[in-house]
Amino acid sequence: MPGKDGRPSLVVRTYAPTRRIILIAAVALLAVFTLYVIYELGRYNAGYDRLAVAQERTEQEVAMEHLEKSNRELRTKLAELDTIRVGRAREQAEVSRGIGDLQAQVARQSQELAFYRGVVAQGASELGVKIGQVRIAGGHQPGQFVVHLSLVRSGRPDNVVTGILGLTVDGGSTGGTVTTLDLAALTPGKQRELPFNFRFYENFDQEIAIPAGFKPEHLAVEVRSSRKDVAPLVQTFLWSLGASQ
Repeated sequence: MPGKDGRPSLVVRTYAPTRRIILIAAVALLAVFTLYVIYELGRYNAGYDRLAVAQERTEQEVAMEHLEKSNRELRTKLAELDTIRVGRAREQAEVSRGIGDLQAQVARQSQELAFYRGVVAQGASELGVKIGQVRIAGGHQPGQFVVHLSLVRSGRPDNVVTGILGLTVDGGSTGGTVTTLDLAALTPGKQRELPFNFRFYENFDQEIAIPAGFKPEHLAVEVRSSRKDVAPLVQTFLWSLGASQ
């Protein structure tokens, strides 16, 4: 603006933006601090203990570390147990396989032993057969059984021996009477006798069926040679499943 003398007058105005910014920042910080104090006072009045919470958190972290350590130890033990279990399973499989081989070997040796016993026990001039092992096993259906038996020579095996083998089962029926069933009754009329023709020994696996209500007690095996000079051989065995007789 021009002055009284006609010259322009100089007006000086002070402007301090930095001071204003500092003042605004200080007010904002004070407001934030005030709000935080009010927040903490509110939590304190509500029963919140910051130190107790921090201590509890520390205890939980320690407990978590212990649990993780126990978990690692349990996983290690579980891995060891799995290794032991696999090893034992392999050992059991090997043992079972070895037992099966031994049983097969024992069966072969038993047959050979029965044959040589028959050769040694009888005289050189006597010819005939002897009954080796007899074993009864269960069948696939109730009332069905399989008779496993072997015949061996009881003399010098100079030639083959022929004849007929018969089976009978005696026991008690439902009414309490003693009944004897021949091979025809045991095989519903399919077989009446079993022919044999061998030089050293022969095995038989004969399936039989026991009628319902009949309790078997004895199994009789009759061997009739085709030679007239050889007397029939009859042996009776107790009815027992699985055991060799």
